[in-house]
Amino acid sequence: MKKTLILFAHPALEKSRMNRALLEGVSGLNGVTINDLYEKYPDYHIDIEREKALMKEHSHIVWQHPLYWYSTPALMKEWFDRVLQYGWAYGKNGKALAGKIVKSVITTGGSKEAYQSNGHNNYTMETFLRPLEQTARLCGMTYEEPMIFYGALHKDETELSAALERYRNWLLND
Repeated sequence: MKKTLILFAHPALEKSRMNRALLEGVSGLNGVTINDLYEKYPDYHIDIEREKALMKEHSHIVWQHPLYWYSTPALMKEWFDRVLQYGWAYGKNGKALAGKIVKSVITTGGSKEAYQSNGHNNYTMETFLRPLEQTARLCGMTYEEPMIFYGALHKDETELSAALERYRNWLLND
């Protein structure tokens, strides 16, 4: 059975309609574990052994977060720096995550048009996500095409429901 770990990071979840809707909508799904980093580690003191154990227990990993300054929120970056250690996640004898499937699930405030070479942000989302893709590859994981929810600030209830349905379908069927 597919076991999915959602590694979730949002420093202001109370302000995010879309991330809150996505998280609440997949909470309790069979085979899905939600690991909310800001809830678990408000002091940024990450329990590395707990996190390694969670990663090992799951075949699929989701990195879910809003795009913050063209990257992940700070605590997720700290998580990468602390948990994905040489000799465990990569490097000589670092094979603990080899073969796992990884998918980024990203929300943005800006529209899809803003993330084009001729758009407001000058680069595509694929360009901004290259470090995450390379992190997965370095660890021997397969990085799947990201699921990006553009313009999250402006979604109405119908659009939020459609986004949740797309996310749930991927979690349950892919």
